Amino acid sequence: MSVQATPAQVRQYLMGLQSRVTAAIAEIDGGIFLSDAWEKAPHEPLQGSGITQILEGGAVFERAGCGFSHVRGPKLPPSATQHRPELAGAPFEAMGVSLVFHPRNPYVPTVHMNVRMLAAKNPQGQEVCWFGGGMDLTPYYGFEEDAVHFHQTCRDALTPFGDDKYPRFKKWCDEYFFLKHRNEPRGVGGVFFDDFSELGQDRSFAMLQAVGEAFLTAYLPIVRRRKDTRYTERERAFQLYRRGRYVEFNLVWDRGTHFGLQSGGRTESILLSMPPLVSWAYQQVPAAGSPEAALTERFLTARDWV
Repeated sequence: MSVQATPAQVRQYLMGLQSRVTAAIAEIDGGIFLSDAWEKAPHEPLQGSGITQILEGGAVFERAGCGFSHVRGPKLPPSATQHRPELAGAPFEAMGVSLVFHPRNPYVPTVHMNVRMLAAKNPQGQEVCWFGGGMDLTPYYGFEEDAVHFHQTCRDALTPFGDDKYPRFKKWCDEYFFLKHRNEPRGVGGVFFDDFSELGQDRSFAMLQAVGEAFLTAYLPIVRRRKDTRYTERERAFQLYRRGRYVEFNLVWDRGTHFGLQSGGRTESILLSMPPLVSWAYQQVPAAGSPEAALTERFLTARDWV
């Protein structure tokens, strides 16, 4: 796959990806996504537009948000220049699709996926372009076959771009989606990459497309397998408790959230990843030998799944 990675081509691909993903999720849920097109006002620090699509109160998904944004700003925020200090304060353009789906059934895992492109002008006036993204799975009750399938799909999507990509991006995902304040992974991982341009602009864009196209293949079979599993208030309570970890990561550590808020992005769209219901408990420790304890002991640990 070789497609010119012009902003217009990237925008066209990302908007199509958003439409395909939300159509597939609406079909399995039976609900309807609300489509909220927005545009930043001229006086705001960030200019641009986007489409936020959200499904709330569905039969399968309690909250499913999938947003496309295309924005421009006069100054890259600190979260975007950690590894590119020469671009600090440079004008920039950013576009991407980001989604988080929170299922109703505790046996269906939460999922996150993001694919994006950033472009900025270096001090010499040349445009520098890079890509980022990935996907990761956050179960509440772990199943080996689900984690293996998710990781196999990620590996297969990246293999055409080099045998090093999956193990490298898998490790990057394990290290990035980690709650340092709790010394705990957010989930069973997946793949993650950022500041990526080493394959050249066109080939790097092709890799981003491969990740985007793999998402439904990675996630939907797991949803179908688990969505009708019977559960009780015990499983539901544990799901809400574990969702608290998701909120903690997104607000404390996530660079995407920080980028959006620091650059003056649209708060409602930035926080579409938040679950509708969540709970916290003081020093809650699952009983030894319980399915809840198994999540931490067997799944919330860096493992080679494939």
